[in-house]
Amino acid sequence: MASFGHTFDASTVEPSTPFEVFPPGKYRVQLVASEMRPTKDGMGQYLLLELDVLEGQYTGRKLFDRLNLVNANPDAVLMAQRSLSALCRAAGKMQVSNSEQLHLIPVQIDVKVRPPKGQYGESNSIRYLSGTDAQPTSPPAAPAGLARPATPAANATLPWKRQG
Repeated sequence: MASFGHTFDASTVEPSTPFEVFPPGKYRVQLVASEMRPTKDGMGQYLLLELDVLEGQYTGRKLFDRLNLVNANPDAVLMAQRSLSALCRAAGKMQVSNSEQLHLIPVQIDVKVRPPKGQYGESNSIRYLSGTDAQPTSPPAAPAGLARPATPAANATLPWKRQG
């Protein structure tokens, strides 16, 4: 039992409500807190990232991301390292020794909704964007009668389609 030292009146405070998942889309955010935490099984560690939304309808709301940087599964570690690399690039910091070096730098993210899995409901997945990825996904239309020039990337052979 814990004594409050006074009588708490619940009618004077709005109750907390769970946040709904963010709808898919691009959001401008900044990292405001981060820390390494042990995984549930105690055999690894993940970097917990707390992101504040900076613009739009969801300004002030928080998103969280977990990067599984220490794990027996090398694929999980590689995925986490790729996400951390994308965050670093989006923040313009190619070499960091502490996650705090990424704090308070506005970055663009792409949010997707993951379907329910097991006992867990829908959740968000986050992809950090930089450069052309951070731009709107559809290019502006070319003026009538003008053809848009082909870009070198459009003509290049994709690496996985090249012959050995």
